[in-house]
Amino acid sequence: MTTAAIRKKLISYLENADEKEVKAIYTLVEDKINEPSYSLTKEQMTVVNERRAEYLSGKDSGSTWQTTHKNIRDRSAKQK
Repeated sequence: MTTAAIRKKLISYLENADEKEVKAIYTLVEDKINEPSYSLTKEQMTVVNERRAEYLSGKDSGSTWQTTHKNIRDRSAKQK
């Protein structure tokens, strides 16, 4: 059975399941549902780890939220 077919069957089942069954199924997947829906690539994690190490060593003092926000806005405006 394909994943798409399984999804359809689950949706159909949940639409008609009683409250107790819905809660039980939710309990099984609750942790996954509440996980952040983003992930970083290995390359992105490498950059994060390098920048963190620079910050912790004192080589980089970091930026304020205001400066970071301005930089993001400026980059976004340039891309348009």
